[in-house]
Amino acid sequence: MTTQPLITPADLLALVSTQPLVLVDARSGSTAYDHFQAQHLQGARHVDLNRDLAAPAADAAVGGRHPLPSLEGFAHVLGQLGIGPGSHVVVYDDKSGANAAARFWWMLTAVGHTAVQVLDGGLPAALAAGYPTSAGAEVPAPAPPYRATGWRLPTVTIEDVERATQTGSHLIIDVREPARYHGETEPIDLVAGHIPTAINVPFGSNLAADGTYLAPELLQEKYTAVLGPRPASEVIVHCGSGVTACHTLLAFAQAGLPIANLYVGSWSEWSRTQRPIATGE
Repeated sequence: MTTQPLITPADLLALVSTQPLVLVDARSGSTAYDHFQAQHLQGARHVDLNRDLAAPAADAAVGGRHPLPSLEGFAHVLGQLGIGPGSHVVVYDDKSGANAAARFWWMLTAVGHTAVQVLDGGLPAALAAGYPTSAGAEVPAPAPPYRATGWRLPTVTIEDVERATQTGSHLIIDVREPARYHGETEPIDLVAGHIPTAINVPFGSNLAADGTYLAPELLQEKYTAVLGPRPASEVIVHCGSGVTACHTLLAFAQAGLPIANLYVGSWSEWSRTQRPIATGE
């Protein structure tokens, strides 16, 4: 079953009353699990960005702050969440899908799972719609490790990105906030600035004022103009550590466009090497 990448709270309420699904809370940060235990959407299981959706190394110069985990490790996580090939999965966070919800969607899509959706507007929208909540821990019935044979969505390495800056073979899109791209501030990584030749299309521009995604036709118009004649295979999308970039890749999918290349290491990897750094426009 192929599903649209986004689902509204109203449609989720209707869906949960008619068929089983796996609801995943992907809020991140040091207090995320405490917040989950205090209140979460009824039936949701928690997934942790650092533990479950990444395999951080001692040195972020190798792979960035949130490199992908092993395929086997992710398959085990999916099994522990009770997710199998036939599961309908809905994932949310509290950042309009801009954080780990989009990353989880990308990873699950990348192993070939088609029935996965991100809750449009995230937790705030669900609460506003009256979705029931629970507190405490949730212990799903585990399933066998997911039968995954490889990552099927395209990624690029730091060497690929470096070649693209030298040859112009790819359009590089940096989705971070403009101040970080311009090198005016850097609240997370060690050096401010951006990858040379990259353009800035902030992930926030995917959203309407209420924190939900723009309509598919508006996203299609937006990214068709950004990409021009380039196919998605000649587009690289990155952020700080390969998480928020997935928000824009989700926008591609919502617009009906092929999903572009993800540079997982992103600025957190590039900025820790001796490669060139640009500032300003």
